Amino acid sequence: MTATLILGVDPGLNNCGWGLILSEGSRLSHVAHGVIKPPAQQQLASRLLCLLDELSAVIEQHQPHECAVEETFVNSNARAALALGQARGVALAAAARRGVVVAEYAPTTIKKAVVGSGSADKTQIAFMVRRLLPTAGEVSADAADALGVALCHAAHGGFRRRAGA
Repeated sequence: MTATLILGVDPGLNNCGWGLILSEGSRLSHVAHGVIKPPAQQQLASRLLCLLDELSAVIEQHQPHECAVEETFVNSNARAALALGQARGVALAAAARRGVVVAEYAPTTIKKAVVGSGSADKTQIAFMVRRLLPTAGEVSADAADALGVALCHAAHGGFRRRAGA
């Protein structure tokens, strides 16, 4: 059975969570996690560049096999949705630059895979991430969400398992 290293990304312009898990069949283990926080006082282009550089460094250091990114949640605040979309684009580009294939999942799909309910809140996601990945310890909400994205991808079979690799 082939082990697959999965990078999950919870994109954000203020806080971009990332989490790495190792999937070996039905066995999942925590590898690393963190949050990228571009300086709020910088202009948008500089903040996006910071995200690109930091995510690229994570990808370079850990060499994930697959990446999963949360899709944009569109609400009534168009400005916030646009900023989130730009952060998502950076995450997709960082993975593509390193040749890592990317899957995208809706927030409700992630919540359902991790908690069992598509209407779960951040507290419930963090609780289940700690349960499923006890060696992760205490994680911030953004890192927990990113680990949840990676867990969702593992639950959906990933790319390698679908391709029979």
